[in-house]
Amino acid sequence: MAWVWLISAGVLEIFFATLLKMSEGFTKPLPSIGFVISAALSFYCLTKAMQEIPIGTAYAVWTGIGAAGVAILGIALFHESAAALRLFFIATLVASIIGLKFVTPV
Repeated sequence: MAWVWLISAGVLEIFFATLLKMSEGFTKPLPSIGFVISAALSFYCLTKAMQEIPIGTAYAVWTGIGAAGVAILGIALFHESAAALRLFFIATLVASIIGLKFVTPV
């Protein structure tokens, strides 16, 4: 169950980071409220996951899911670069997250 909490926290991090950009410096109310809610839920899920998963692994996976997800959404929604090297490094980040899952005894 701890990994479900952690993956949920990572997905919520994708939402809150994306909503942070969409809030345009907290000048748009709906994305700003969405940011606050998704950030609070993400941190809640992260704390639940850290009850069983070591802090270093949990934090690395949480930020990794968020970073990879936001980078992919940046390409899809905000027309950010999809250069081959950028995609390669996003893929290595995802591979590292999966690797941490397999070497963490939970």
